[in-house]
Amino acid sequence: MAQPQQSAGAEAEQPPLRVGMVGYAFMGAAHSQGWRTVGRVFDLPRRPVLAAVCGRDAAAVRAAADRHGWAAAETDWRALIARDDVDLVDICTPGDSHAEIAVAALAAGKHVLCEKPLANTVEEAEAMVRAAEQARERGQLAMVGFNYRRVPATALARRMVAEGRLGRLRHVRVTYLQDWLVDPQFPLTWRLRREHAGSGSLGDLGAHIVDLAQYVAGERLSGVSALTETFVRERPLAGAVKGLAAAATGGTGQVTVDDAALFTARFPSGALASFEATRYATGRKNALRLELNGEHGSLAFDLERLNELSYHDGTESPAHAGFRRILVTEPEHPYLDAWWPPGHGLGYEHTFVHQARDLVHAIAEGRQPDPSFADGLQVQRVLAAVEESAEKNSVYTPIAV
Repeated sequence: MAQPQQSAGAEAEQPPLRVGMVGYAFMGAAHSQGWRTVGRVFDLPRRPVLAAVCGRDAAAVRAAADRHGWAAAETDWRALIARDDVDLVDICTPGDSHAEIAVAALAAGKHVLCEKPLANTVEEAEAMVRAAEQARERGQLAMVGFNYRRVPATALARRMVAEGRLGRLRHVRVTYLQDWLVDPQFPLTWRLRREHAGSGSLGDLGAHIVDLAQYVAGERLSGVSALTETFVRERPLAGAVKGLAAAATGGTGQVTVDDAALFTARFPSGALASFEATRYATGRKNALRLELNGEHGSLAFDLERLNELSYHDGTESPAHAGFRRILVTEPEHPYLDAWWPPGHGLGYEHTFVHQARDLVHAIAEGRQPDPSFADGLQVQRVLAAVEESAEKNSVYTPIAV
């Protein structure tokens, strides 16, 4: 059952949480949707206010501000951080600027939300964690944005694993398949350059599935054995970029990141895991799939059917046991008491609404948001171990602690 809309007087009584966002493209639009919508759906202890958005192109950032409802526009992230009307800085830029912006924002007394992966290197992520720990002592909080944790079906899967529905885990397998780089003439955008993106499919897609697998399983990976490959090593230089699309200009440049990553892993409990991340799976658009097999049952999730969870109860009689479809739209399911009647599904954008909801509550309650920068650092260490293993012909590589 949906919660009643608050009156204007009730909203006025909520202290504001004034948000400034750096970056306004694909992720900026998604985060804008989350901040703009969350207070209209959930009963929040603080009222998000879209104070200012920042980007380098003055005309483009002003247009983005008008489109998404931001009150002001800046062209220098330092000016945005210095604004008195910004309490929280939301970082939606390429990975090469995450550390600098986050550390400066925390030092300036702002809360921080930073898109995944947390940074381009373990060293940058470690610096961000140190800054976050120091800021927390002053009352500022920091969170990394792994939005697939906020799909109601994956949150339900985590709950079921924690309740022991699967028993001891045996296998976790995850794939994230896209095809937007299949065309060898697709331009050389920032996502294909190591100095900006850190890595390719590994950081872009692999970070998501590492975090999601660890979150649902309830434990962290202990080691990996990996392969990576770059299929197209030279591409046309890119002009204007919009979302995942771009226009080519004259000349070509070198692709300096992986196109695909494939790795196996171990959990400390003894469970085995497999991961595949690629942007070369012809015909696959955003195919994230997760399956867990345990001694008492199995769970399976498919992002392209994100309102569903498949569950097999292995304790039932074989005569009528089998995978069954759970339609994750009931008010008893995570996040869904505030949305629509049962059977009315949600979509991709709602994960960012849920992300904003969780962060607002954490800030109001003064507790560490989840996932923390330390969680983001741990994922970064997994990615680093994958690259190290791939460079050493797939030798098993422990995850640094």
